Amino acid sequence: MRILVLSQYFWPENFRVNDLVAELVHRGHEVTVLTGEPNYPGGVIFPEFKADPNAYSRYEGADIVRVGLLPRGQGGLRLVLNYFSFVLSASICGPWRLRGRPFDAIFVFEPSPITVGIPAIVLKWTKRAPIAFWVLDLWPQSLEAVGAVRSKFVLSLVDRLVRFVYWQCDAILAQSKSFMEVIGRQIDDASRIVYFPSWAEEAPVGSAPLAPEVPERPDLFNIVFTGNVGEAQDFGSVLDAAHELRSEPVRWIIVGDGRKSAWLTEEVKHRRLSDQVIMPGRFGLDRMPSFFRHADALLVTLRDEPIFALTIPGKVQTYLAAGIPILAMLNGEGARVVADAGAGLSVPAGDSAGLVGAIRSMMAMNDDEKQAMGRRGLACLRRDFDRNTLIEQLEKLLTDLAFRISSPDH
Repeated sequence: MRILVLSQYFWPENFRVNDLVAELVHRGHEVTVLTGEPNYPGGVIFPEFKADPNAYSRYEGADIVRVGLLPRGQGGLRLVLNYFSFVLSASICGPWRLRGRPFDAIFVFEPSPITVGIPAIVLKWTKRAPIAFWVLDLWPQSLEAVGAVRSKFVLSLVDRLVRFVYWQCDAILAQSKSFMEVIGRQIDDASRIVYFPSWAEEAPVGSAPLAPEVPERPDLFNIVFTGNVGEAQDFGSVLDAAHELRSEPVRWIIVGDGRKSAWLTEEVKHRRLSDQVIMPGRFGLDRMPSFFRHADALLVTLRDEPIFALTIPGKVQTYLAAGIPILAMLNGEGARVVADAGAGLSVPAGDSAGLVGAIRSMMAMNDDEKQAMGRRGLACLRRDFDRNTLIEQLEKLLTDLAFRISSPDH
């Protein structure tokens, strides 16, 4: 198949869509990626990309077509301008840059923002190709949850935009079963909604060397968090737990960065937790196993908001694949995955005291008990989030959509 993947974010930025593109190429598909200039999450165009853009025009056999955008920078206004600059350039320049290229299907990766659907619709009209839209973030609910938008009028306008985008999509892929219920209230044809969760960004933890950026301390109980450091992750509650455990042999390793990184760094200093909390920075996915090697437990958190109870954070699957016990401070579907699998300990979102208790309970476990949690996590991954099974399902979906559009009866 000739597949156009549309995503505001792509390699060298770290997103699961990179793995998907590589696998689709490996399976024999002709894949083109329409994306922007890499600037996530730091907010500036990657220096290595600026130095040699041509070095980033191919990825694992896929052709990459990039359009300009205003980098995210800092602050809410810059983020809004970043979103809309990509919409404009992808909608106007995208069809021109892709002229003469036919596609059988368009796959849209939407971790946020929903506005990525606008250039997808333009390309659907110009290329006469069906859209499969993978929803990893619900709008306008997430905007309200993180306080980005408080105006009910603006939220209602965003909701209308979402409904328009969904209406134009031939298939809407929901990352959780709870997402399916919400999306079902925004469209008139629930048969177009498909459950399509994330898979693990797998890497062999056991064979990885220990990350040299983290001093080796086997005498401590090491808790590793990886990924975005943003509003949704509720690091205030995490630091409350770290403060409560400051006199105990616990170390927190925060790998990643984001819009709350500067705040987190200052707050760690303010609370005098620099000996307990270390922040080595942002690293590629290929480096995550070396940080997991330090971990006695892997941490996933989300704020106490109704919208976040509907999601399964993508790192949950990756943590399951690591075979290391999980500490989850979140509500809803993500917490249920961890608890039902027996892969770790879950406490409600925002419950720093509960997190402290879970850490102490896990520290008291023997090695056999912790290893059993890791094995149960791997079993859950193979049963519910198998990568090959999910990508095969996506292949079939895209093939069916392309056939439906091209059939004479359509």
